[in-house]
Amino acid sequence: MEELVKQIDAIYAEFKKDAEAQMVKGNKAAGLRARKAALTITGLMKEFRKVSNEATKA
Repeated sequence: MEELVKQIDAIYAEFKKDAEAQMVKGNKAAGLRARKAALTITGLMKEFRKVSNEATKA
């Protein structure tokens, strides 16, 4: 679970950087990267929920 949280943190950092570049500079490519990162984060959060529930049951 610890590795999963580190992975989520790393992708969120990329998302934040790209989202800010789109908002501040109007960088369209950064917006595309931010949207892709958001989808990746969504999948990882679902995986975290699954792992967290299993850890609670153990």
